[in-house]
Amino acid sequence: ADPVAKGVLATARQAWGDLWKWDQRVEVVNQYGEKRTEWHTTPPLKNPVSLMAQLSAKDWLFFIVGFSAWTADAFDFHALSIQTVKLAKYYNTSKTDITTAITLTLLLRSVGAAFFGLAGDKYGRKWPMVVNMIVLGVLQIATIYCRTFNEFLAVRSLFGLFMGGVYGNAIAMALENSPVDARGLMSGILQQGYSFGYVCAACANLGVGGGVESCRRCSGSRPESPSSSASCACFFPESQQFIEARK
Repeated sequence: ADPVAKGVLATARQAWGDLWKWDQRVEVVNQYGEKRTEWHTTPPLKNPVSLMAQLSAKDWLFFIVGFSAWTADAFDFHALSIQTVKLAKYYNTSKTDITTAITLTLLLRSVGAAFFGLAGDKYGRKWPMVVNMIVLGVLQIATIYCRTFNEFLAVRSLFGLFMGGVYGNAIAMALENSPVDARGLMSGILQQGYSFGYVCAACANLGVGGGVESCRRCSGSRPESPSSSASCACFFPESQQFIEARK
């Protein structure tokens, strides 16, 4: 096979050509440090059940905590978006104003993601996520006691900051401890935690009823979920990959 191309345009042309080949271009280094490029046959797809069976009990615990944290993040966000009408009536404002809270949450997620991503690289996956989930639980309770729209907007802005920090550390905790062959499958399952969080929020909204006051009960119906994820993470060791990277 031709050597791996150098440069942006050359790499793009080579990648486009490789896209139509089933084999994979692999750069091999021998014992003398000499490099050569070979075509390797793409391995066949593996049974998902056998891939999941590769995870040990410890791996599953890490994955479940990461999945739970990502689900709690989704629940906190969608508990607002599916109650726009009720919240507008409760705070005696327009639905446009309520969607402003959603906009602020999404805008500040990027800030939180950058901050907690850097914290995760510096201090490890464990403690930044523990702090993140504890604060989310506190903010979820604080939402119940917001009496004015400005208070609600401030709390939701803080929500955005800490929501943004969940996914990076959650996915690192869940997948760094999974076997390499199973990471593709497990990452897909982990991503569905967001959909599951939406379903939980929708069920909570149906469960509390259609009354205006019910928006407070729905928003605070699962403050224990982030706290539970944080409590479990406290007892877990730091990611081995992070420990090795710091050596």
